[in-house]
Amino acid sequence: MALINPHINFNGNAEEAFTFYKSVFGGEFKQIVRFKDFSSPEFPLANEEENKVMHIALPIGKNNVLMGNDVPEIMGKVNENENRSKISISTESKDEADKLFNGLSAGGSVEVPIADSPWGSYFGMFRDKYGIEWMVDFDPKYKGQVK
Repeated sequence: MALINPHINFNGNAEEAFTFYKSVFGGEFKQIVRFKDFSSPEFPLANEEENKVMHIALPIGKNNVLMGNDVPEIMGKVNENENRSKISISTESKDEADKLFNGLSAGGSVEVPIADSPWGSYFGMFRDKYGIEWMVDFDPKYKGQVK
């Protein structure tokens, strides 16, 4: 079965953001690759870009991986206020939903406080302190099947 794993672009603070995400989700980084690891005459880098993250991966749960990178300055800035997409987390309990919602939203802005929703799940939505939008959901009726 195919998996969907979110990938986030950052403006130079990917490692800081992923260290924060690791503090909430737990686990260990699967991979951290820096731009200097691939620097060559064909792909020259400014000194201030060498230690930025080319790829970082944090396994979450049994089958998911949150991935990201810093965008080199020569490619322009990432729009940190875009709101076309969100990362959705489905939890196994209300306690887990509360832990992730409260941890990830710390220092950010809550759009929808986590609470019982009109459609029967426990749901909340926010933008974290790095500008990434998240939805956290616990559906007590979900049995591992896509409806």
